[in-house]
Amino acid sequence: MNIKATLDRIPGGMMVVPLLIGACINTFAPNALRIGGFTEALFVNSSSTLIALFLLIAGTQITFKTAGSSVAKGVTLLVFKWAVGAIIGLIAIMFADSSTGLFLGLAPLAIIAAMTNSNGGLYIALAGQYGKEDDKAAYPFLALSDGPFLTMVALSIFGAMGFADGMFSPMSFVAVLLPLAVGIIIGNLDRNMAEWLHKGSDKLVPFFAFSLGMGINFSSIIQGGLSGILLGVLTVLLTGGLGFLLFRAIGWNPIVGASEGSTAGNAVGTPAAIVAANASFGPIAEIATVQIAASVVTTAILLPIFIGFLSKRLEKSGGVEKYNNPAA
Repeated sequence: MNIKATLDRIPGGMMVVPLLIGACINTFAPNALRIGGFTEALFVNSSSTLIALFLLIAGTQITFKTAGSSVAKGVTLLVFKWAVGAIIGLIAIMFADSSTGLFLGLAPLAIIAAMTNSNGGLYIALAGQYGKEDDKAAYPFLALSDGPFLTMVALSIFGAMGFADGMFSPMSFVAVLLPLAVGIIIGNLDRNMAEWLHKGSDKLVPFFAFSLGMGINFSSIIQGGLSGILLGVLTVLLTGGLGFLLFRAIGWNPIVGASEGSTAGNAVGTPAAIVAANASFGPIAEIATVQIAASVVTTAILLPIFIGFLSKRLEKSGGVEKYNNPAA
């Protein structure tokens, strides 16, 4: 039985399938795994611990030794994607329905989390196919978008501006981000240790995804699914499309700019991390989680198609080669 091969064929399968299985169990047999002991600890209550460990491991991959164009491209992509997600999220907060807290059926928290967090594996694959070495080397800087950090920054700013209720206390902020900071320190002190830890990071995803699913009811998936697909489409068109235009204006390979137009699987854990820092987001966390999950799948399918379309458009003016080999 080829379970892994089957999951690999499904976009975001390692995240989305366990999450949906957990949600199915929680919907139809909610007490089946709530029997205490190690069973409940792992399958029901482990998401916060595993997400924290995932953040620590992600931090080990962030170094500041990369120089030149890789730094410029990585930082540009990181700031640009955060700015787009934050601006759209702010618009959603300002014009959200007063009774539901939703904008066009979307949770503002989901918009910010989905649009500011990108699928690093998909970026590497696309940059590897269409870009050059310094494009791929920009990835370590993009790792800063993993997890709740950029979402938390945006919400903190909006709180200070009066657009979001409640601010994160300094200690809560530190408590959520400390695992990432520890990982960064470890990664910069010992690359061998960083590589050893990194080998285990993917194994965490299906387990914390299942645990997150145990907090979701299928009624929420039905409610958030179509809106989540819309969120995925908007993520590709706005962060991918505008990234294309930005990189082309600068003179860099625009396909690489568009390659950030996705939502990472680990973004599904962002609402839980946000609620851990500020419980006032609790009422909307569940629908935000399922909308982000739908966006993960949608962007994984749609972005490569979108990139293919953009690449064909570029062929009319010399293709990506004129950016990868400007002297040619």
